[in-house]
Amino acid sequence: MSVLDEVLAANNAYAADFGEKGDLGLPPARRFAILTCMDARLDPAKYAGLSEGDAHVIRNAGGRASDDAIRSLVISYKLLGTAEWFVVHHTNCGMEFFTNELMGDLLESSLETAALGDEGFYDVGKGPGSPEGKNIDWLTISDQQQAVVDDVQRIRSHPLVPGTIPVYGYVYHVETGRLVEVPAATEAGRASETADNSG
Repeated sequence: MSVLDEVLAANNAYAADFGEKGDLGLPPARRFAILTCMDARLDPAKYAGLSEGDAHVIRNAGGRASDDAIRSLVISYKLLGTAEWFVVHHTNCGMEFFTNELMGDLLESSLETAALGDEGFYDVGKGPGSPEGKNIDWLTISDQQQAVVDDVQRIRSHPLVPGTIPVYGYVYHVETGRLVEVPAATEAGRASETADNSG
């Protein structure tokens, strides 16, 4: 059953009271960006106290520093002026429950949704599938804390990311709603130079 009618009804109600939000500027008012997971249990507006127009929120499976995430972050600072970035992973992340090999095998078996059991994901669909899934790095997570450090380091060392931007590393706890710092990630993301605000 489709949720299309529910989504359109909710949008109509939202648009009816849109008011001055139509006058918000293009750059984010609070000048920061968050890279986080697409998990439906995470609401960056709530856990980071955001309103429309405050910050850029970039989401993907796992909140990983993929090429496309870095592309968005570079646009965020270069064209729209963000000056601080957060990488936020979370507990009980689905990216910890499979490997590249398993994802490739599941997709090769069928393109239907897999099931999750006590032993992990398994295929319940009928073929055909496609072997193309074996050609993708799914950026799975085997060590949550290390994944945050790795992503912050990848961003920090990218040649298009200036040293003036601090990159903070956190894990959101889905059980409590708290952001918990990963100190090694924040240390790795420390700004190496200060911004020149004299101009």
